[in-house]
Amino acid sequence: MNRGRYLGIDVGAVRVGVAICDPGGVLATPLVTVPRDAAGGSDLRAIAALVAEHEAVGVVVGLPRTLTGREGPAAEAARAFADALAGVLDVPVELSDERLTTVVATQQLRERGVKGRKQRAVVDQAAAVAILQGWLDAHRG
Repeated sequence: MNRGRYLGIDVGAVRVGVAICDPGGVLATPLVTVPRDAAGGSDLRAIAALVAEHEAVGVVVGLPRTLTGREGPAAEAARAFADALAGVLDVPVELSDERLTTVVATQQLRERGVKGRKQRAVVDQAAAVAILQGWLDAHRG
């Protein structure tokens, strides 16, 4: 793992959650939620701008799999998004297993009293944090 900041990405049908880590690659934190724009590509441009602004050295995109490890339509969409993102970035884009990250993020937010509209606004960021933190933990050392 190269030293520097990484972005974590949770790709949804409506929103894209983005997280970032510290330069030492220890702790992931929420950054922003970007509206999904599958047709126009403004979501890709927004993430490219974040990579440049934060001088990120890599991007980790969550790959949703079923509990049995199979890939379905959501995984296909995540792969397509990662491929498109790799086409507009000069840094590596990796996929990382994200089984249950949104479920866990939703549960954690609910436990903290974050519900309804406010929860929908940040759950994608929280899932992106879980994706990136899991990847950082697996690659540290």
